[in-house]
Amino acid sequence: MSERIVILGAGESGVGSAILAKKNGADVFVSDFGVIKDKFKNLFDKYEIAWEEEKHSRELILNAHEIIKSPGIPEKVEIVQRAVEKNIPVISEIEYASRFCNAYKICITGSNGKTTTTQLLYHILKNAGLNVGMAGNVGQSWAWQVAENDYDYYVIELSSFQLDGMYDFKAEIAVLMNITPDHLDRYNSMQDYVNSKFRITQNQTTKDYFIYCTDDEITQKEIEKRHIAAQKIPFSIKEKFTKGAFIEDNNIKINYLNNQFTMSIHNLALKGQHNTYNSMAAGISAQVLKIRKEIIRESLSNFHGVEHRLEFVLKVHGIEFINDSKATNVNSTWYALESVPDDVIWIVGGIDKGNDYSILEDLVRKKVKAIICLGVDNTKLHKAFGRMVSTIIDTESASEAVKAAYYLAKKDDTVLLSPACASFDLFENYEDRGNKFKQAVREL
Repeated sequence: MSERIVILGAGESGVGSAILAKKNGADVFVSDFGVIKDKFKNLFDKYEIAWEEEKHSRELILNAHEIIKSPGIPEKVEIVQRAVEKNIPVISEIEYASRFCNAYKICITGSNGKTTTTQLLYHILKNAGLNVGMAGNVGQSWAWQVAENDYDYYVIELSSFQLDGMYDFKAEIAVLMNITPDHLDRYNSMQDYVNSKFRITQNQTTKDYFIYCTDDEITQKEIEKRHIAAQKIPFSIKEKFTKGAFIEDNNIKINYLNNQFTMSIHNLALKGQHNTYNSMAAGISAQVLKIRKEIIRESLSNFHGVEHRLEFVLKVHGIEFINDSKATNVNSTWYALESVPDDVIWIVGGIDKGNDYSILEDLVRKKVKAIICLGVDNTKLHKAFGRMVSTIIDTESASEAVKAAYYLAKKDDTVLLSPACASFDLFENYEDRGNKFKQAVREL
């Protein structure tokens, strides 16, 4: 009898998992509590995969040998709890796909910077001529790629939710950018979230590599408490290393295996302190993989940034519009505010994930002249910033927010969409929010 695999959630990762499981002879069933996109229904029908939408039928789910859960579904959801009670293993798409893949895996996590670093490293490896795929939280579903492609290397961005469902998976190179409070609505404590991020080092041996930022206090403290088998390679803009990446005289320097890579930070394609960290992490990973220095240097200087991450949209009558919709937590927004000039009209709001806005106070006082809230419930934002910014407006659509910002802005001001919140109250996802913002700017 074939193994019964049930997939909860019919988004990109669920579809990829279903196709991979089917190709490996499993009896596959897909269940989504929401509505499944027509293009995915057509794929399920093509592959003869059974599916249901707008419900979770217990009798069709709890007879599974194993459940592959979408990272967007919390562990506390009732059907997941029932499965755990019945001792049915609940794993992530990444865990499942790893069983069928022998490629070399460079995995990147962190509260901020992981998408940019993933795309930057993928860009370097592509330029070096490697047979490489990009997957995880960015790009096409990894399971789908494992089912249909045969790459030698994968650069994989991993969220904490994906890491939570990973047990036997191992990264040959694990990169941890930073850890700041995020998703505290899904974790019982900050330590649980930290533990989740450190799962990226699980199963690593002395032949593997762990690349991390020593400037990040939480990461540093946690490393002191843990035994990490992998070879540790740090990066920092505050201290220097005989083995690692650091800044000296406005140059990035990477020392690894008696080999030094040097590049002026002024030649980096991505500007700002946070992007210096991203470039260092990608650069070290490339050095470990023995990519030629000229290729690393060229790739770091000609990379085009990530859509929805500090993305320049347009200048309208001297007012600059920047789309940072991907900033779904407070720390991402801190980086955004830190990197733009003064006189900001800041568009913020959405679904608050237990945010502590106090870390933004100094930057808001210094740089923000007006706040436009873009969310259903903006009470917490008014409470946090009402006394320090005289103009706070509530809006309920990207178009309304952009028009209000345009009305308030003057020549040489910056309108920054950097929400610090999830998007699901008014939008499908952060991409939808960013695209609607860009469309509204173009329509001014």
